[in-house]
Amino acid sequence: MADDKTKRGGADRKLIALTEKYEVAYWSKKFKVTPAKLKYAVKKVGHSARKVEDYIKLQKHRAADKSRIALSEAYEVRYWSKKFKITPAKLKAAVAAAGHSSKKVEAYLTAQKAAKRKAAKKSAKRTTKRKKAG
Repeated sequence: MADDKTKRGGADRKLIALTEKYEVAYWSKKFKVTPAKLKYAVKKVGHSARKVEDYIKLQKHRAADKSRIALSEAYEVRYWSKKFKITPAKLKAAVAAAGHSSKKVEAYLTAQKAAKRKAAKKSAKRTTKRKKAG
């Protein structure tokens, strides 16, 4: 049971009891969410306070800023690496050069690709001139 008043150990403190108003108020205040959002999170991930906290943090992060790249979150690195079709190491280098804005990183990567194409065209012209001269 989530809230057995006869037990006062650590295991009981790690669970959220939605049946107790004071617990809903405490956890809502602690996680800085409305009671409705707390109840929804408990329904989604269970009564574990840690799981609920992680879920709420994830939801806040997603809602707060979808256009910023957070390298500290592994799922973000995976998502943006797949989206830009680059390795995580190249993504980290691009973020270091352009900043955390996804639009700036995208512009930076586009400029890098354009520079590579331009360099390839120059080298191709050089090789064709050498072949014609030789």
